[in-house]
Amino acid sequence: MKENRKILRDQPWVRDPHYFKVCKISAVALIKMVIHARSGVPHEIMGMMQGKVMDHALVVIDSFALPVQGTETRVNAANEANEYMVQYIQASERVGRLENAVGWYHSHPGYGCWLSGIDVNTQMMSQKFQDPFVAVVIDPNRTISAGKVDIGAFRTYPESYTPPDAGSSEYQSIPLNKIEDFGVHANQYYPLEVQVFKSSLDAELLGLLWNKYWVNTLSQSALISNRAYAASQLADLAQKLTKAQTSVSATKAPPPALKDDKVAKKEEKKKEDQNQLLKGVKDSDKIATEAQHGLISQILKDVIFSLRPQDAVHAELDDAMAIG
Repeated sequence: MKENRKILRDQPWVRDPHYFKVCKISAVALIKMVIHARSGVPHEIMGMMQGKVMDHALVVIDSFALPVQGTETRVNAANEANEYMVQYIQASERVGRLENAVGWYHSHPGYGCWLSGIDVNTQMMSQKFQDPFVAVVIDPNRTISAGKVDIGAFRTYPESYTPPDAGSSEYQSIPLNKIEDFGVHANQYYPLEVQVFKSSLDAELLGLLWNKYWVNTLSQSALISNRAYAASQLADLAQKLTKAQTSVSATKAPPPALKDDKVAKKEEKKKEDQNQLLKGVKDSDKIATEAQHGLISQILKDVIFSLRPQDAVHAELDDAMAIG
């Protein structure tokens, strides 16, 4: 607590926009956020996170959902949600939970973890009036498809700050109708490394959850529960490949002897078109890999847990012989 108060008093993030580099999230808080995000599909959901500040890190200890009615493309907290948030934090303090609000989370069902224009504005306002604050984004659809939590944590830059040129980052698939919004605001925020930790209480709670829901976990199929998302991925991929094919077909190779500005622009356009095609190939690889993983998982569960008719006959014969 002393370290937390010292950092809050010094406010080093005001001098260094990159001060926070890590977002540590407790396992129970993460599960609550993922369950909330999954329950809202296909709509976006929103919630708050409570925790503390450490050296270069924001620590999320707990989270709670907000009564927000989102759409398939955006979510905003209304007055009702703000009142609920204040009442929840006050009630937490009365029962000894003294953690401050350190961030907010919301979902992007099926289109990855990044900040849209509305998200950037929301986070900028939060950092302006209640910093330190972090924005967390969860994709519940990709979480089911990939078999691991698809999550990102972000902080925005101050309005007067000019960020350095961003280096090459890991490629992520963005739906065609979201690419423009993704690119426009990409230089207004930066990602934090997400680390998940588990306390002794978390371990106890997770053990109780596993004892109760292990049958549901084993019986679930990503191919079935996420079939609508898989179909939308294929439709989006078809649109991307069609667009890339049209662009590549329309690009003519310039004469080798000519190297003026017009030719240079055509060559640059051709490289961009080929890059679009390469991204389409990466998306197709990702879709195929996730489908294969889902199918392999089903085959393994079928082999391990299913009892074939002939096996049942042999088992009955063995039981009969043992009794006899």
